[in-house]
Amino acid sequence: MPDASIPVTRSAVEQFTERYLRSLGCSIERSDEHWVVSVPEDTDAGISHGKHTLVRGEGAPDDDDDGTKRLHPESAFFQRLLREAGERSPTGKLSIESNSDIETPEWIHNGGVGVQNVEFTPYYDRTAVVVLFRVGIETVSEYQREFLRAVAVDARSGDHLPELADSFLELTSIESSEVSGGYAQLGRTEVEPLLDTARELVLDGLQDRLDEIHREASRAADSEVEEYRRLQEQRIEELLEEHSDLSSKISDLSEQINTGDEGSRVQALRERKELKSEYEELDETLNELRERRDGGFPERQREIRERHALDVRVTPLTLTEIEYERGEVDFKLRDGDTSRTVTLGYGSGVTETVRCASCDRVLSEHNPLRSISNGLECQICAKEQ
Repeated sequence: MPDASIPVTRSAVEQFTERYLRSLGCSIERSDEHWVVSVPEDTDAGISHGKHTLVRGEGAPDDDDDGTKRLHPESAFFQRLLREAGERSPTGKLSIESNSDIETPEWIHNGGVGVQNVEFTPYYDRTAVVVLFRVGIETVSEYQREFLRAVAVDARSGDHLPELADSFLELTSIESSEVSGGYAQLGRTEVEPLLDTARELVLDGLQDRLDEIHREASRAADSEVEEYRRLQEQRIEELLEEHSDLSSKISDLSEQINTGDEGSRVQALRERKELKSEYEELDETLNELRERRDGGFPERQREIRERHALDVRVTPLTLTEIEYERGEVDFKLRDGDTSRTVTLGYGSGVTETVRCASCDRVLSEHNPLRSISNGLECQICAKEQ
């Protein structure tokens, strides 16, 4: 799945914050180190009226009583603004026309075959939803990673439409001009299953990244378990030495009891009793440690691995209803003196899987079109000839 995501960088945070606050009627005086934001009395914003100083970059404290606030991806102020913006406009509607900018698929674009002409024929309008999720991934050994990811799903079929999500991000990016829209028409019962599908697609698209982070976390947990095991082995060795010393002292006291006079025997008996009690406690501690060691320290392992477990949060922020056209697109291809027209289903991106005429492999970004002399032939077949 294409990575239709927005990294939550400091630059993106600052651009979003400036655009959002200005849209509410706030004025901003900018400098290299901080911004002074003036919030008018008639502004319905999540921050109080008056002047606030936004300090750019990380640092503590996050919020001061004097109105100073930190502005960075993890700051409480930015998280509050992001949540407030989502609550203000949780849903919306856009229209995207397919015939304005037809996207050539990667398997043509990356190959050696030229495109002479592209012609789109619309058949009908379709509706999709684009859900913008905030994704947070965190482990005890990793700094929290956060980003925004958009997923597009056809409202009727539930099909995944990655190209539509990319188009949505381009249209609504901070750098782009303002776009006009409207109010979503889909009802709650129609939206809920689409939202579930979109969430599953987000998790599917994250799986490789989650597996990588999980492997890193597992290695960190294994290292901590091994360090704990080593320390416990060292502790057992120390207790064994102490155990042996106590045994020797008890033996010496037993000899004094057998050979000494009345006074020394009484003192030796008292000391031997105390040492035997200490010896028994130490013996019990050693047995417990050995038993836990032989079992692999299960409780400690469970505690360590729970602390190193992944915390993945996928939170929907906004849902936008998209009207888009579906139809067919004709790509007129030329390779030397040979030309061929390929007709494919299209709806904010090619919707068909195309296979090589010779080997039946799927044409893709990594196995692009190389020849049209004997049908559509892939790069692998061209190399084998």
